[in-house]
Amino acid sequence: MDVSEILSPLNDVQRNAVASENPSMLVLAGAGSGKTRVLVHRIAWLIRAKNISAHSILAVTFTNKAAREMRTRIEEMLQIPSHGMWVGTFHGLAHRLLKYHWREAGLVENFQILDSDDQLRLVKRVIRGLDLDESRWPPKQAQWFINSQKDEGLRAADVTAPLGDLYVKTMTKIYQEYEQVCSRGSLVDFAELLLAAYELFLNRPELLGHYQERFDQILVDEFQDTNTIQYLWLKILSGSNVPVIAVGDDDQSIYGWRGAKIQNIQSFSEEFPGTEVVRLEQNYRSTQTILRAANAVIDVNKGRLGKNLWTSGDEGQEITLFAGFNEQDEARYIVEQVQGWILEGQERSSIGILYRSNAQSRVLEDAFIGESIPYRIYGGQRFYERMEIRNALAYMRLVVNRADDAAFERIINTPARGIGNKTIEVLRDLARQYNTTLWEAITLASDHSALATRSLTAIAGFKNLIDEIDSEVSSLALEELADRTIKLSGLIAYHEKEAGEKGQARVENLEELVSAAREFSPEVGGISPLQQFVDAAALEAGDSQADDYEDSVQLMTLHSAKGLEFPLVILAGMEENLFPHRMSLDEPGRLEEERRLCYVGITRAMKNLIITYAETRRLHGSESFNTPSRFIREIPPELLCEVRVTKSGVKYNKFPQASIPDTNFDLGQRVYHQIFGEGVVLNFEGRGDNARVEVNFDIEGSKWLVLQYANLQIV
Repeated sequence: MDVSEILSPLNDVQRNAVASENPSMLVLAGAGSGKTRVLVHRIAWLIRAKNISAHSILAVTFTNKAAREMRTRIEEMLQIPSHGMWVGTFHGLAHRLLKYHWREAGLVENFQILDSDDQLRLVKRVIRGLDLDESRWPPKQAQWFINSQKDEGLRAADVTAPLGDLYVKTMTKIYQEYEQVCSRGSLVDFAELLLAAYELFLNRPELLGHYQERFDQILVDEFQDTNTIQYLWLKILSGSNVPVIAVGDDDQSIYGWRGAKIQNIQSFSEEFPGTEVVRLEQNYRSTQTILRAANAVIDVNKGRLGKNLWTSGDEGQEITLFAGFNEQDEARYIVEQVQGWILEGQERSSIGILYRSNAQSRVLEDAFIGESIPYRIYGGQRFYERMEIRNALAYMRLVVNRADDAAFERIINTPARGIGNKTIEVLRDLARQYNTTLWEAITLASDHSALATRSLTAIAGFKNLIDEIDSEVSSLALEELADRTIKLSGLIAYHEKEAGEKGQARVENLEELVSAAREFSPEVGGISPLQQFVDAAALEAGDSQADDYEDSVQLMTLHSAKGLEFPLVILAGMEENLFPHRMSLDEPGRLEEERRLCYVGITRAMKNLIITYAETRRLHGSESFNTPSRFIREIPPELLCEVRVTKSGVKYNKFPQASIPDTNFDLGQRVYHQIFGEGVVLNFEGRGDNARVEVNFDIEGSKWLVLQYANLQIV
């Protein structure tokens, strides 16, 4: 059979991977190296050249979009229908198994799937049923706990609370009750789909044997993103007979904070003996300059499986590095570069502006709105549309206008303060009956004894809170008032209890609202600065957002950018404590993930890459003076062209490697310490022998040392 159309579009390494006789394979696919093409062509090869039935191939992806793309390309290449093929996401395939074998899984035939919102409502019900205080045991935190345990393959009965650990003990109790409620109602959440599918194979060996006989090949995309339960499911299904082809990139493992285990791809060859390792290193996306920068940064990480991206294309332009005086200066420069790019005839959508922290978008959004440049927040909401910002603004709206019923309803029980729907309904009825506001209905409820004492106490506490904030309006500056509002309301404390990256991002957004208040310039006279600020925020929320079809600049976090590409990429806010994030600096494992995130950001760029940072930044409500990111120092200086705006105009010069004055040491240099071992010089203070240097040691982490006593040796 002629299979030339399957192999001819491929390069040599891709062709070897597709036509390999080795049944077990690890394909290390670098950014832009054509991994989807290899997966699709491998499936086509197995069907056409090896006469394997399309129905005996299991292909697992991470997103529905990737699954649809794979199906479409298989159909186009082989001219066969993909329906009935086992191609889908982990959750989709697990759901398919449970639908076929609901009885063996202990479910009813028409079991219901809970989405995230449904699950949260159920968790809230469980917490109330256990008579627990929601403010102390936030439902979202309990939801995260339940899902994280399931992702680790643990039932409530498997969780062991350390002696005296009230948190784990209480969360396990919630988990246990939640399991019982789900079992009674035959309800299945997303994490449960995988755990139940794994337990189906674990508890029904005859069923497992059937599927091990059925499948001749398992292919897994984005293997570096697999978590514990996904890996266990694949491992038990493959057994010792079904060969696995894993496609992924350990250098793009950036989701450790949501359970992904980089160890799964790093130990693949040991777990699956006889594995052939294939490296896809030819990049079809970026210039050689961009790839050299990406390779240099990621090469600092230890324990890599190893790849070196290259291209047969152009060398490309140098990477532009801009140092702004502050974040507004940085934003102005970014807007100027966008305008210049558009004047050259390029589309706005060909620009990707990437940043580490969600809160960074606020200053950028202000700059784009000021110049009437349409933009879109990819994979997220604009700053003033984010839930936590709308909640904080609702508190401010109610302070300036007690008749704002919409704001009242939004925040009366946010965060939870024991005011339920029945209480709110009583207030609504009183407001309708007496043709008054919900705020005035609080007094009516008290006068008419319309609520139980507990409910009256709760709403009186809310009323006192708003009055307390109001009492400080005239005595505090606007940014101080914003800071007091987010703290007194309990919003900061509430989101600090939220686990993971999402809670952290919400705290940072609330702190950024304080920065926005500080920069706001109210008009003199007339309405209060607080009223003006609230009005301006409302107007900005409804302004300059691109419509669904309008060509617009794409703004996004680095995590959202994975899988995308843009002719022009701008990496903004490349400063220590911001990127890498301050919370990662003391943990080598998290710092390495930050570096992988930087690698992902750099490799999104096709033609042009601009890196920007601010020498001072008002972030999270306070002024910070951060050094340029260590990731900048890890890029070879000859690839960078620094741009600075001076009084005489724009100045261009090569970015020098920073030397520590009167010493032989440079930032970014590898050194050896007789106790701590090898590390990299990150920062310094002072000069000569008295200089203090910050060294990130490979094993011991970051430490500050005085050169005079450290006896550091250059490696």
